[in-house]
Amino acid sequence: MAKQSDEWKVLNHGPIEQLTDNLWRVVGSIPGMSLKRVMTIAKMCDLRIVFHSPIALDESTMAEVEKLGPPAYVIVPGGYHRMDSPAYKKRYPAVRVLAPRGSRAKVEEVMPVDGTYEDFPEDTSVAFQMIPGIGEKEGAMIVRSSDGVTVVLNDVVMNMDRKRDPLGYLFTTLMGSAPGPRVSRLAKLALVKDKQALRAELERLAAIPNLARLVVSHENVARGNDAAEALRKAATFL
Repeated sequence: MAKQSDEWKVLNHGPIEQLTDNLWRVVGSIPGMSLKRVMTIAKMCDLRIVFHSPIALDESTMAEVEKLGPPAYVIVPGGYHRMDSPAYKKRYPAVRVLAPRGSRAKVEEVMPVDGTYEDFPEDTSVAFQMIPGIGEKEGAMIVRSSDGVTVVLNDVVMNMDRKRDPLGYLFTTLMGSAPGPRVSRLAKLALVKDKQALRAELERLAAIPNLARLVVSHENVARGNDAAEALRKAATFL
């Protein structure tokens, strides 16, 4: 994993993909790995912008991002998803940096943190909640849009294809991170404290009325009925 700094270091990434009226994502590379990471951008009801697991983008793409609304929050969703967050804070000094309570100390190794998910303001479009069973190390971003509800998770659920390069094979096959939606072996070792509680939470998220999509930090989006099915399938790995 690359060392964190506040340098705006752009790696290969895709374009901004609009998922719905107030939600976007960008898929970017990870140094030395075939895995991809995902930044999710949500718009609050007052039109301010939330960056979930930020990725430094080239200037033309950042110009598109900045047209979406004024940056308000940088969400560092876990202790190992902090790579470009210091650079975002340097670029946008007024943003508030939030992290899950159980990962706050890890994030604070590389940057100041203003608060936890509980400090996010009440908003009709974007909300945060903790995920039971994982020691408060990760949570969920819940985005309400005109076409339904999106659940945004971090490493607790992965949804990607197997990789063929040596490091990718180790991560996706030997560590059980692929194929398809699942709770990986690595997540069960590093995150999961109470399998029953996490299983119940994934099933609860799957039952959210008008669930439109599931977005995860690695890599694929599940849409429509597939979103609920992906959450239920992930629960079976516990």
